[in-house]
Amino acid sequence: MMCLTNFQNSKLSMKFVLILVVAFLIIFPFIINHPYIKHIMIMVFIYSILAEAWNILSGYAGQISVGNAMFFGLGAYSSSILLINFNINPWIGMMIGGVFAATLGIFIGLPVFRLRRQYFVIATVAACEIMMAIFLNWDYVNGSVGLELPLIPDSLKNMAFLYNKNGFYFISLAILIFVTFIVFLITKTKLGYYFRTIKEEEDAARSIGINTTHYKLVAISITAFFSAIAGTIYAQYLLYIDPAMVLSTQLSIKIILIAALGGAGTLFGPILGSFILIPVTEMTRIFFGGAGQGFDFLLYGLLIVFIALFKPDGLISIFLAKKS
Repeated sequence: MMCLTNFQNSKLSMKFVLILVVAFLIIFPFIINHPYIKHIMIMVFIYSILAEAWNILSGYAGQISVGNAMFFGLGAYSSSILLINFNINPWIGMMIGGVFAATLGIFIGLPVFRLRRQYFVIATVAACEIMMAIFLNWDYVNGSVGLELPLIPDSLKNMAFLYNKNGFYFISLAILIFVTFIVFLITKTKLGYYFRTIKEEEDAARSIGINTTHYKLVAISITAFFSAIAGTIYAQYLLYIDPAMVLSTQLSIKIILIAALGGAGTLFGPILGSFILIPVTEMTRIFFGGAGQGFDFLLYGLLIVFIALFKPDGLISIFLAKKS
């Protein structure tokens, strides 16, 4: 009885902390009005969405992908091309890009999910590199030159906020909350249990009647959809994209590092990792400039080694331990 009471109290305290955190993030841009601080927070939210999306396929379903940048890039390019060439609203372009990415995920997953472990990882890297090579040499999307998005009137309807970063701050925060809520729902349903079973022992999952290929395709399509949505926000925010920015394997690795540092396979681990690593990236860019290129990845590596040795479940395990 005492254990049950403690568990209920811990759940209530966790909900209270979450409400406080969300409330703080909502009022944050009104307290801190510095444009660069807001920029860092927007990038934190975008990378949190990316890491949370990767977490569905890799953290929960156990299919370690090193190619998620291709979904992010496809979302960024789809909405941008639709806006530039067809004057289609970015919100509509975001949904179309998400569907394109989910379809691509299924198309890639059908043959790739036949592979296991390191062979699957290699296949996802190859798919991402092929996608980048296509876009680098595709004249329709300006190849390596990239795309410069047009300036359109500022409004929520246009997803355009040239003179006020608050718009992108709240859009990215709202989508992050939505994606996190969806992941939470997945973990509480049969789908989430199937993902975990596939992760723990795929052959055993298949032996008890779980269609593992079907559920892995579901996982990659959800991951791809949310990654593409993050790509649209990124493109609309920066108003410029090129293949190196949104399709590189380096970006895919960065997403993995964020999730791994915070705690892959947990609900809030990827978000925690983003809140730690993205500010580090931005600060090293300020302090070292071009001379410090790659220093952030060196620091990432040191952090991952530290976590692997002392907190293999990620930094989120510190808080989970306190909760228990």
